[in-house]
Amino acid sequence: MMNRKLLIVPILAITLLNVNAQTPDTVKPDTVKHFIFGGFSSLTFNQVSLSNWAAGGENALSATGILSLFGKYKKDNIAWDNSLDLGYGFLKGSQGVRKNEDKIEFNSILGYKAAKKLYYSMLFNYKTQFTNGYKYPNDTVSVIVSRFNAPGYIALSIGLDYKPNNFFSVYLSPIGGRLTLVSDQALADSGAYGVDPAQKDINNIIIKHGKKSRMEIGATLSAKFQKDVFKNVNVMSKLSLFNNYTDKVTANRKNIDVNWEVLINIKAGKYLTTSIMTNLIYDQNTIAKTQFKEGIGVGLSYKF
Repeated sequence: MMNRKLLIVPILAITLLNVNAQTPDTVKPDTVKHFIFGGFSSLTFNQVSLSNWAAGGENALSATGILSLFGKYKKDNIAWDNSLDLGYGFLKGSQGVRKNEDKIEFNSILGYKAAKKLYYSMLFNYKTQFTNGYKYPNDTVSVIVSRFNAPGYIALSIGLDYKPNNFFSVYLSPIGGRLTLVSDQALADSGAYGVDPAQKDINNIIIKHGKKSRMEIGATLSAKFQKDVFKNVNVMSKLSLFNNYTDKVTANRKNIDVNWEVLINIKAGKYLTTSIMTNLIYDQNTIAKTQFKEGIGVGLSYKF
């Protein structure tokens, strides 16, 4: 079970960034635009080449591309925030080409002002990946552990969205639904990502295929911070927590699914950027262990 005390770390990190960040610049009323669009793109590289290297090692080349887009609408009592995050990366070494980043995520929050800085809101989230994932290091070709929309996650909930400024927000929903999709039948038959597995007879022959989806009802908390905290240093942090009220195993209902992402971009010039990325995940239905991914790269970036 994910220790709830560990959740204090990401929550404090986001809160401290919010407290220490500068107050946003005042915008004159006659310059306000109801629609705002923008984004960020980067392409980072890492390369190692060895020749007669006595200490050992191997040649390797990696590249990761990230595209983050947003569209915001605000007029009178209505606020509508949308974001699309795409990422893909690969590593080429002695065991061939493997992906090390693969992400598609869309978020949309529609809100109606309830009070100053507080909105009644509806949240929609969709998350999946572009290409197949394989079991490493045992097999790099034949054992598929994930595909596009396997898994895929769709979340829909209603709640309150607190927006104290234009770079920090917290969304809380006491009840909402999350649908896990496993579109690949072989993965569904194996019970991957928490779906009901196939039923088999005594000869291990499938008599009923596994389900391709799994529905959960529970509470959601989502927090996001994004700002230039120092000159040429931009920090983006997203924290998502989900507590399933309806898990078939009663003991699991106290577990909290965690997804915490951090992206730090340090610009060395107009286009040259050093990127630091981390992602911490805990999901009892995927693997009963804390997952963590970290990457550092230098490459080109463009903010618009």
